[in-house]
Amino acid sequence: MYTRTRKAGILDIDPLDEKILSRIPFEILGAALIAASAALALFGISTAMLVFAGGVFAAAGFLWMKAALPKLLDRSRKAAVRSWALLYAVRLILILAVFSFIILLFPRKIIAFGAGFSVLVPVFLAEGAIALSRMKTWKN
Repeated sequence: MYTRTRKAGILDIDPLDEKILSRIPFEILGAALIAASAALALFGISTAMLVFAGGVFAAAGFLWMKAALPKLLDRSRKAAVRSWALLYAVRLILILAVFSFIILLFPRKIIAFGAGFSVLVPVFLAEGAIALSRMKTWKN
């Protein structure tokens, strides 16, 4: 997906991969909206809002990682590993802070937020299945 050129150290992204990466946040929001609609029908508006908010945070987290990855890969290996570890630590702390905040405000509805936050898993699975179906060969 990301490749480093020998000349300038600039990362090149395959146009098809870029198209997929650009589409994923919208698919996450769409899946969160569908899940929130089901939650609205089954559990009420506050649950539906938390499901959708979880999807919004998942899409924002994906966009953040998408923006950070090329910058991290353009560095030397040692600096990239250190930066990547720091970025993941900060990301984990922020995710825990958001979940803690939701637990404090809505202690009985944290599963709704978690369900919305987890919609990225089926989106990735669907994108992976689509990419595999488009491959002409499984091995090079």
